[in-house]
Amino acid sequence: MKPFLLLATREDDAVAASEVAAFAREGGLGPGGLEAFRLERDPLPDLDLDDWSGIVLAGSPYCTSDPQDAKSAAQLRVEEELHTLLDEVVARDVPFLGACYGIGTLGVHQGGTVDREHAEPVGTVPVELTADGRRDPVFGALPTVFDAYVGHKEALHATPPGAVLLATSGPCPVQAFRVGRNVYATQFHPELDAEGFVERCGVYRDEGYFAPEEFDALAARLRTTTAPFAPQVWRRFVTRYARP
Repeated sequence: MKPFLLLATREDDAVAASEVAAFAREGGLGPGGLEAFRLERDPLPDLDLDDWSGIVLAGSPYCTSDPQDAKSAAQLRVEEELHTLLDEVVARDVPFLGACYGIGTLGVHQGGTVDREHAEPVGTVPVELTADGRRDPVFGALPTVFDAYVGHKEALHATPPGAVLLATSGPCPVQAFRVGRNVYATQFHPELDAEGFVERCGVYRDEGYFAPEEFDALAARLRTTTAPFAPQVWRRFVTRYARP
């Protein structure tokens, strides 16, 4: 099988490794099935998209909606590289899944607006499939309503022009959308379980997602939660697009 490519921007080595492990585990991908590239560390090399079963752009400490003059040189480079990559991905309808940071990146590329109006606190949220989501080959086998892990300071204000809205939630109207037939994005995290989310929150406790003094209570609450259906989005994506 041709591997899937995970594009990551996690500066913390432990979180970066855990993220790769989570995507491999929830995707049912064994050795060689998922390769990762850390964009925050190195410029994106020239990619032949035919070498990969699909591309996944994972979450990030970067915020798309930050003012340009507040972004680091690395973030500005990453955004430019991803925009160029998405030009080809969308034009060729290459299998792609953007998660959290990925939905904002793809959304802006497609003419959408990311702002702070529809942020969601760290935890689980009920996600509801739209009629199009229920008919979608990746999302359609999920329950109409399922819990998913979220935690974001920004979100798409509305579905980008021409995109198909697949899932929504009360606080955040754009939880998932599709461009063309094969280009997907989710606001929620399809790779996380409770312990993985606790680990991530521990690393980002001072980054404004929650009050730092609330971490212990937040971690205890997260450990009582489950979101068993959300990872099926990633698993079904892998099953659908895995290429010999």
